[in-house]
Amino acid sequence: MADSTRDLPDLPPRLDQAILDPLMTDNQLLELCDFGRQEGVRGICTTPLQIPILRDRLGGSEDGGPQLIAAIGFPFGAIPAELKLAEAEWAASRGAQELDAVPDFHALVNGDSGAFAGELAALCDLGLPLRVILDMARLSEDQLALAVEASIDAGAIALQTGNGFGPACHPDQVKQLRVLCRNRCGIKAAGGVHNIELMLDLIEAGADLLGTSSAPQLLQSLRRPAA
Repeated sequence: MADSTRDLPDLPPRLDQAILDPLMTDNQLLELCDFGRQEGVRGICTTPLQIPILRDRLGGSEDGGPQLIAAIGFPFGAIPAELKLAEAEWAASRGAQELDAVPDFHALVNGDSGAFAGELAALCDLGLPLRVILDMARLSEDQLALAVEASIDAGAIALQTGNGFGPACHPDQVKQLRVLCRNRCGIKAAGGVHNIELMLDLIEAGADLLGTSSAPQLLQSLRRPAA
């Protein structure tokens, strides 16, 4: 339960529900989709393979409801740029409205900012809003600064702190991104966001959006009476 002394922002418009587990049955997938829609989450982020079934469940993009987000190159981005672009095109053709893409970290750590930005620019050219999934727990300060500049130059609308494969997102990471971004793009905090207090800390640090697999459960917990 959240600390009742803290002011609660309007949380659902800030939440992107992650549905990325490849071992879910179709029934489990649809149940989670329905759960997120009922709770009013901003978006539902899933793998390209699951885009068609969720697009069908949510209806057409003109019907409102959560934005359908395709996770591209997830979780490590270690596929050729041509395949990553084909993956994004496939997802877009089947109803994805936004892209959360893992960039070419191999190019980044080798100082090839041109290849890093070029891959992202090709994804941006598809015309869908693109967020770049970073790995702040492992990138050096110089690598992170290069990734931020190259992502913004490529046309990304936002940066994401991590892919969830590591320690929980920390508010200091959001503050660091806020400094590097200088209000030129949005910030999505993701990774280990499973309690209300952390959600509030991340928002106070400057996160515009939060990515979590626990979005509906967290929203429901706010309505439970204190014991």
